[in-house]
Amino acid sequence: MSELTRRIIFAVIAAPAGVAIIYFGDWALATMLAILSALGAWELFRFSKETGTRAFEPAGIALAAFIPIAVHASRLGVYNLSLTAVLALVLLLFASTLWFRGATGRPLASVSITVFGVVYASLITYVYALRYHQYAVGALAGTLVAVLPVLLTWATDVGAYAFGRMFGSKKLMPSVSPGKTVAGALGGLILTVIVCLLYVRFALIPYAQLGLTIQGAILFAIIVSVAGQTGDLAESLLKREAGVKDSSTLIPGHGGILDRFDSLLFVLPIAFLVLGKLMLPIPR
Repeated sequence: MSELTRRIIFAVIAAPAGVAIIYFGDWALATMLAILSALGAWELFRFSKETGTRAFEPAGIALAAFIPIAVHASRLGVYNLSLTAVLALVLLLFASTLWFRGATGRPLASVSITVFGVVYASLITYVYALRYHQYAVGALAGTLVAVLPVLLTWATDVGAYAFGRMFGSKKLMPSVSPGKTVAGALGGLILTVIVCLLYVRFALIPYAQLGLTIQGAILFAIIVSVAGQTGDLAESLLKREAGVKDSSTLIPGHGGILDRFDSLLFVLPIAFLVLGKLMLPIPR
């Protein structure tokens, strides 16, 4: 079976399953995000070893998985996730690393990569925040809001690939990612704007009773495209330093979790903030 075939089969299965889990929400969504967050942290810790820095993996992976669960529990009123609680967990992580690593185990570097890995991987939790956005009334509306930044990130990737293949000659950042081109970056941005306008008009407005102005949709698409491409370049930089091609081989034909979600991890928190300013409820 070729790599392309494996990628297509995985996408055909994973995409509908992911959307379905987002739609059902609650513990199903929180659990999926906890698994993705834990695996993302594990991958980052895995290739950080190649740079000579060993994270405190057990605590880091557990904390990355805990964050989506804690966010869900907080929404249900089971547990109040406060800033104090988060800081206490970080301090506990710091103390654990010092205890197990000791003075000879580069504790400062270990703590830094562990905390960064937890924060970076758990950004996927913003899917949950978008699913339960304050303006999204009902499962369908919440799903459409959560899917929007995911779809636009995919549009950026597709546009960048297509335009880069057809018109790409000038490299964007050859020292970081030799395959990225200026034409690809612009093509990704253009396709993202088009997809955003169509999605708002034919999905968000009629089925979620939510909308963006034309100017707002264009601005949102540009922000998402730039954030997504920045996230892609950022992970390329991390992998280049570690000397690895893929973050792992967990996903058939796609590499690892971070290889598929690198752009999205940058996009999600920004999309959540920007949509809160630009998205408007439409009176029924």
